[in-house]
Amino acid sequence: MTQHTPGERLVRAVYLTIGLIFTAVAFVGIFLPVLPTVPFLILAAAFFARSSERLEDWLLTHPAFGPMLRDWRERGAIPRRGKVMALCGSALGLALFILLRHPAAWQTAGVAALMVTGVGYVFSRPTA
Repeated sequence: MTQHTPGERLVRAVYLTIGLIFTAVAFVGIFLPVLPTVPFLILAAAFFARSSERLEDWLLTHPAFGPMLRDWRERGAIPRRGKVMALCGSALGLALFILLRHPAAWQTAGVAALMVTGVGYVFSRPTA
């Protein structure tokens, strides 16, 4: 068993806490279609890799999420369904923003630019 200094234990505890928070947010995303699940699990796995080998292994071997997380780690790949969901979720989010907030043109352009950038990145990744 590896001995850690108090400072290392604190950092590991912070990483573990952040990983658990990202896992909780991902869990909420399972039930809310506009909140993505897998990106938060990717972040959780990264923090667990630095704090809890057991929790990292649990995520990577999870029947539903493990394959997507491993594809991301190994090849930076995103499933086609995930890409379509990102596109649809962004389009829905932009439509709701416009309909419910009636933003100024510059605000609409700014939000649209951020969403196009995000979706562009998603579609630039290999397909799993």
